[in-house]
Amino acid sequence: MIMDAEKMTVPRDVAELLDYEAARINNIGFVDSDPVQFPRRFSRLQDIEISGLLAAMIAWGNRKMICRDAERMLALMDHEPYRYVMDEGYEDLDGEMNLHRTFFGRHFKYFLRGMNRIYRDYGSLDAFSAAVGAGDDAAPSWKLVAEMQKVMSDVNGGETCSQCLPVNLDQTALKRINMALRWFVRNDGIVDMGCWKSIPKSKLFIPLDVHVGNVSRELGLLTRKANDRKSVEQLTSGLRTLRPEDPAVYDFALFGIGVSGRTREVTGEGLPQL
Repeated sequence: MIMDAEKMTVPRDVAELLDYEAARINNIGFVDSDPVQFPRRFSRLQDIEISGLLAAMIAWGNRKMICRDAERMLALMDHEPYRYVMDEGYEDLDGEMNLHRTFFGRHFKYFLRGMNRIYRDYGSLDAFSAAVGAGDDAAPSWKLVAEMQKVMSDVNGGETCSQCLPVNLDQTALKRINMALRWFVRNDGIVDMGCWKSIPKSKLFIPLDVHVGNVSRELGLLTRKANDRKSVEQLTSGLRTLRPEDPAVYDFALFGIGVSGRTREVTGEGLPQL
């Protein structure tokens, strides 16, 4: 169940900046340097889900390194993620193979075993999400992960794997899964793919990391110091007052503001002209 979150009032100048940056960054040119490029290569839902989750799962650190290592994982799967999962090709891999920083072959295998079970039982992760009622929950991403953990633990001898899915669901910001769900759920036909039906985009949460947290505090959108679940809820609650039907579009804005340094513009210098 979602925690109580203090709702922030977004000043008009901040709202205008957020809308400007969301429109500027949410364009097709964003794709080539972002991990979203990997699921966008596919048309089959299961290929999108597997490649998207794996790219999101390693999305910490340098973006060039993330994209390089996501490319390596796709190559391991012969660029056919769904076939590879269902054929259980991952079982032949060396568990000590380093795939990305602290993500190794054993973690890759753990995750794909769970996906194999989900696909055998439900057909797609979207169908699994619908079956467990993720979209009916106030916090769909946390609900989805809790249910995925049960499956993945069951097929991996009762073990958990925090490199794949966070286990401290009361505290975690769940940044990587919230990012993947933005890709799968938002459907404006620009960057995000909108291939899922089980979760409404109105219930998405902002993927919160150090960068987004710092920008949000500079803009007065976040008062808490920790980048945790309660902060995600506070931040997203405030952004929902601007676009209740699509709060996660502001993920683009918070990224763009940080890159451009435009937090300065809410101090009285005015906004750039569209």
